Amino acid sequence: MPHIQFTPQLRRFTETPELDCAAATLAEALAAAFALNPRLRGYVLDDQGALRPNVAVFVDGRRSQDTHQTLRPDSQVFVLQALSGG
Repeated sequence: MPHIQFTPQLRRFTETPELDCAAATLAEALAAAFALNPRLRGYVLDDQGALRPNVAVFVDGRRSQDTHQTLRPDSQVFVLQALSGG
């Protein structure tokens, strides 16, 4: 099963579950995490259901902005808040 986890930056704002889920797409994996903590959705997705610009998602080591991306049974998904500074 794909494994999804969130980096500590998001944990400052809300509980971020780490889970294995029977998901065929990134959207399904995110939905499984949101089912455990509905508040998390607003930190990750905008009102149209797209990834927020300040959120980076990596699927199997490659950045993805496509929530319809297909996941493999052994996929590793990392969700993090992009940091900027000067």
